[in-house]
Amino acid sequence: MNAVTYARRNMFRRTGRTILTVIVVALTVLIFCGIRTLIQSFNVGVDEASADRLGTRHKVSITMQLPRRYIDELRAIPGVQKATWANWFGAKDPKQRVPFFAGIAVDQDSFFDVQNDMHVPPDQLAAWKQTANGAILGDQLAAKFGVKLGDRLVISSDIYPGDWEFTVSGIYTVTRKAVDRSSLLFRWDYLNNDPRSSATKDTVGWMVARISDTTHSAEISQRIDAKFDTQDVQTKTMSEGAFALEFLGGFLAVLSALGLGSVVILLIMALVLANTIGMNVRERTHEYGVLRAIGFSPAYVFGFIVGESLLVALVGGVIGVALTYGLINGLLAPFLSANMSGPLATIHVSAAVFGLALGLAVALGAIAGAIPAIGASRLKTTEALRRVD
Repeated sequence: MNAVTYARRNMFRRTGRTILTVIVVALTVLIFCGIRTLIQSFNVGVDEASADRLGTRHKVSITMQLPRRYIDELRAIPGVQKATWANWFGAKDPKQRVPFFAGIAVDQDSFFDVQNDMHVPPDQLAAWKQTANGAILGDQLAAKFGVKLGDRLVISSDIYPGDWEFTVSGIYTVTRKAVDRSSLLFRWDYLNNDPRSSATKDTVGWMVARISDTTHSAEISQRIDAKFDTQDVQTKTMSEGAFALEFLGGFLAVLSALGLGSVVILLIMALVLANTIGMNVRERTHEYGVLRAIGFSPAYVFGFIVGESLLVALVGGVIGVALTYGLINGLLAPFLSANMSGPLATIHVSAAVFGLALGLAVALGAIAGAIPAIGASRLKTTEALRRVD
């Protein structure tokens, strides 16, 4: 008799206990894969960020404004091919059909030249440039609102008071899956010329530059910031990926907490598994004494117990992986891809996450089994034989 045979035959001697433990392991793997995939999805936008774009913001905070005149100086810096700017608007739907979404005031003449992963048909782009209150919506946002070209759209803002009326001039699609498809883009001059924005008149929220040589991006970033170091408002320039991380702001803390939570969940699983194996060991102490008496060494006893723990962890892990694949990759991922945009549209559990989850489940199963196995293997034969539970 070997450890595998022993583990297989003893696994369901306490059927209810084993089934509950397998369920705990499976659910743990499901939750772990879900959390790691969510974190991975939010990093996709950073990982897929364009290497030839740099973001420039106020040195103190992205919530503070830059003078509009900075864009002309930025465009004159060596290494910068094109540059544009934008302002955060904080858009909301007054009717609450779409409670909150990205509303951004942009320069109509340069924005889509720099942000070329958003595509707008040429005729729609031309119409937008000729319409003072024109707006371009992502295809998903347009579908949620149920609007088409030429429709009137009323939007409110968290920053600027009152309702703002727009005319739908265009609908953009994206060339990268991680790009937001639910944004509303409208002309910066429409915002700047309105009395309600007098507090931020002739200022911009951030600037984006396309550079000619990605191998010198750090040098160009330093050159940009040096240009404004002697002025009243200083800047901070970084890669598009780093800029995206800063834009996420406090949500990064949430992602970090989720990452820590995924580790805690695994540790809880290990404790549950260790408790189950520990109870089995206490109930079978007399049996282990018999095994020792007929010639099995302490190493065999250790192997029997760890083997059973590994088998429980492996079965639970495989079931968890199957559940994750079916629920997330089979059901949730297609739905989010069709109805969401940005990081949520990229949710898909990778083979690496599956492998990590299963590997950790098995490793923790070995550790959980080793704890009671060490004690059982060290028991004296006579002491084990006297113990009857």
